[in-house]
Amino acid sequence: MQHSGTWFHPRGALARDGWESVVDDALPGWAHTGLRVGELGGAAIELPAGDVERVVVPLTGSIDVDWVAPGTPGSSVSVTTTRLHGRVSVFDGPTDVLYLGAGTSATLKRSADGAARVAVAEAVTATRHPDRYIARNEVPVELRGAGRSSRQVHNFGTPDTLDAATILVCEVLTPAGNWSSYPAHKHDEHVPGRESRLEEIYYFESDTARGSTAPGDADPFGMFSTYSSPAGVIDIDARVRTGDIALVPYGYHGPAAAAPDYDLYYLNVMAGPDPERTWLIQDDPAHAWVRAGWEHQAMDPRLPYTATPKER
Repeated sequence: MQHSGTWFHPRGALARDGWESVVDDALPGWAHTGLRVGELGGAAIELPAGDVERVVVPLTGSIDVDWVAPGTPGSSVSVTTTRLHGRVSVFDGPTDVLYLGAGTSATLKRSADGAARVAVAEAVTATRHPDRYIARNEVPVELRGAGRSSRQVHNFGTPDTLDAATILVCEVLTPAGNWSSYPAHKHDEHVPGRESRLEEIYYFESDTARGSTAPGDADPFGMFSTYSSPAGVIDIDARVRTGDIALVPYGYHGPAAAAPDYDLYYLNVMAGPDPERTWLIQDDPAHAWVRAGWEHQAMDPRLPYTATPKER
C-alpha cells in the first residue's frame, strides 16, 4: 500500500537544481508528466532540449523566453525571444503561455517588469509539434459547474486550443467556499470513448478572497482529497497552500475545496500512455448524480475572475 505522503508534497519538498519544485520520472511510480516551479530573480533558468514537450506558464509577473527549435543538420541556430505578459496574481485571469515542442531548448529570464514566478508543465514524448505562443486574450475561459460547484477554467493546453503530442494543461480558479474537481472522478483505465489513462499533477495556490479584510497573518488554504479505485490504492486528505503539489497516478480525485474566505487555484498537468490525446473521465457512481442538479442552479456571480488593480 502506498502511503499518502508518496503522492502529496508540501512546498519546497521537491526542490532541486535551483527550482522550488521538480516533478519528473525520478519520483517512484511517475512516468509521463512533469512540472517545474520556481522564482525568476537575477539569474536565468535553463531548459535543455530533450524528449519532452513543455508549456511555460507565468504564475505572477512577466518573463522573457529565449528558445531554440531543433533545425536540420548543418543549419544555423536561430534564437527566438518571446515576452510572456503575466499577471499580478493567478486569480487575475489568464496569462500568456508558450508551448515548446520536443527538442526545443529555452532560457527563462525575468522581464524588465521585475521578479516573476513561473511554472513549466512537461510531458515525455519524442514526437515533435510546432512551438506556439498563446496570448492571454486567446485563452478560452470556461465557467464550469454551477452554484457552490462553480469554477473558472483556463483551457490553454487542451486539444481544442493547442496542437501537442500528449500533454494536457489547464488552470482552475475556485472561489472561496466552492468545490471543484467535483464530483470525484478518475481516468486510470483505457476504455475507448469513455475513459483515458492519464497521470495528473495538481499544483496549488491560495489567497484571501476578493474584497476580504483579512489580517496580515491570515493563512489561506484549501482541501484536496483522493481515494482508491481498482487501478490502485491512494489516499490523500490534505490541507493545501501555495506551492503544494499533489500527484494522482490513479484513483478517484476530488473535491478540491476552497475554504470560506480563501480562493483556491490549481494548475493541472496530464499525460498518459494511450494513443489518443484526450481527457475522458468516469465519475464515482455514488456521486455522479450531483451534476444533474447544476441545471437548476445559477453560475456563481463572482465569476469570471479577471485582472484587478495592482493594489489588490
